[in-house]
Amino acid sequence: MRVCFRSSVQPALIGEYKRRHAAVWPEMLVALKDAGWNNYSLFLGEDGLLIGYVECDDFDAVRARMALADVNARWQAEMATLFDNPDQAPDQGFHVLEEVFNLDDQLAAEYTAS
Repeated sequence: MRVCFRSSVQPALIGEYKRRHAAVWPEMLVALKDAGWNNYSLFLGEDGLLIGYVECDDFDAVRARMALADVNARWQAEMATLFDNPDQAPDQGFHVLEEVFNLDDQLAAEYTAS
């Protein structure tokens, strides 16, 4: 499963957001991987638009597994003040985007139809 989501960082705090993500806690990295977050990337626009991409077995399941990790609760609390809605854990504010095109999927469909 490929998932793309968006969120929003406060533009004035983009530098701090980048600084924290340049050195994510090692135990957070391990927790993400153990929970099934594969090929996970974050992209940040100058206006604070945050786009995330992850490959996983099931997005709800990997989010639920992360919710059980103590390190995740600490990380979300640390990061919350950087987002537009600081009263909500950042990982609860993800807005999943619909995938409307994937080159590999369409090529595979074309070859199986031929």
